[in-house]
Order: sequence, then structure tokens, then C-alpha cells
Amino acid sequence: MDREPSGSPRAGERVFRFAPSPNGYLHLGHAYSALLNFDLARRAGGRFLLRIEDIDRGRARPEYERAIYEDLGWLGLEWEEPVRRQSEHFGDYAGALAKLDALGLLYPCRCSRGDIARATQGRADWPHDPDGAPLYPGTCRGTVGQGPASLRLDMAKAVALGGGVRWREAEVGEVAADPSVWGDVILARKDVPASYHIAVVVDDALQGVTDVVRGRDLYEATRIHRLLQLLLGLPEPRYRHHALVRDEEGKKLAKSRLSKPLRELRADGATPADVRRIAGLD
Repeated sequence: MDREPSGSPRAGERVFRFAPSPNGYLHLGHAYSALLNFDLARRAGGRFLLRIEDIDRGRARPEYERAIYEDLGWLGLEWEEPVRRQSEHFGDYAGALAKLDALGLLYPCRCSRGDIARATQGRADWPHDPDGAPLYPGTCRGTVGQGPASLRLDMAKAVALGGGVRWREAEVGEVAADPSVWGDVILARKDVPASYHIAVVVDDALQGVTDVVRGRDLYEATRIHRLLQLLLGLPEPRYRHHALVRDEEGKKLAKSRLSKPLRELRADGATPADVRRIAGLD
């Protein structure tokens, strides 16, 4: 584990990554994704990276980051050092945002979620994004204001410049997708200078990630990520969106729902082999 986990991979070398956020303890769904990436990297004779996605400093906690290392080590995973922590690389994301701004694709927005809800309230025909939120109505587009602001991507201009958006999905083939279903997404918030969308594509490119293997809940977000890669001239990785681990009620496991963490399974006597079996990775 002595290679720098960044830069372009050697010809033919495959690079996988697991990128959790330290805003809670890892659960069985995280274990499945981490183990799957590790197994695929090992079978391909490639590299496995761990990345800490801690751009939201208001929710990230040192104790959760320590627990990530402990849980993954207990599962038997090994990763390259040093681990990339997003909070140490805001300059990289600022550089990407500056490129998009130079293309005339960003504009400041001072609207809150409440403002958007009020602007679209009572509009039964108002479109919603794939996550179910009402699309931003463009209130701040073309306006000038004062004070802290988020940065939104002018989606219509971006799609026109980026051209057709496609990605390669494992076991499916080429997927054609329209990013405009997301509307003018936020790429930097008032309180956080980079969004998940801009950080993840920059990180994957800088770390030479060739295979993005993640949960099905991020499938639709790939529309945005591929568009940003095209606009920024970043390499296109292979994608594989795996099924989600669900509880007895059929709901996906989530920190927000207080799904049972790995550390509790371990305390109850579970072994790494048990976790693999329960997750379906025998």
C-alpha cells in the first residue's frame, strides 16, 4: 500500500474505489459495496482505493472516520495510502468550477429550498427531478444580487455545449441519458464550496479511477457526472450500479434510518464471513 492513489493508471490497469462519508457508522449496505469493489479489483489484478468524502464539514465527524478504517480493516480490506480526504482538496474543485464559469455555465443563486417550494406550490404539472424534488424554476438565472450564494449549473447551456451524454454500464452496455431532468443543479453551496457532483468527478479523474462501482441509488446522478466529465475534458470511467441491500421491510439501508451498523454486528458476534454471507457475497 505504498503507491500514491492518484494520477493515470498504467495501460490496462483497473482502479476501483470505495468512497464513504464520515457522517455516521457504516452498515451492511456499505460493507457490500466496499467488499464488491475490493473483490473486483483483486480479480482484475488492479488497485483498490479508499476515499473519505467529507466536504460537508457540518456533518463529518472524526469518530466516524476512525470507525470507517476500523470496520473496513475488520472486514479484511486493504487500501492504498495516503487516503484522499475531500476536505483537503477544495482547491481542486475550485479549479473545476472556474473552468465551468469561464464557459459561462455557472450563475449565483440565493434561493432556499423554501423559496423553491413556494415558487412551485400548487403547480401540479411542475416537473420534479429523479429524487422527487421540484425542479429549480430559474429565479436567479440572469440576475445580479448581493451576499452569499450557491453556484448553479445552467443546464440548458451545459447540455448544448456538452452534446449527447452516454455512459458504459456493466452488463447493460451504452446508456443514453438526458441530464436536463435534474434542472440547474447546485455545484457549490453557500456553506460548502463544492457539491458532491463536482467533487466526485474531479476526484475520480485525479485518482485515475477506471471503474465506478456504486449503489443503484446513484444511477440517475450519473447523468450529471458524465455531463461534467464531458465539459471538463475528464476521462470516462466504466460504471456499475449494484443492487441495494434492503431491510426486512424492503427499504434500503441508510444512516438516516439508523440501520444497524457493522460495529454492532461485530459486537453481537458476527464475523467478516457472516457479513459476506448476509450481504450475498459468498
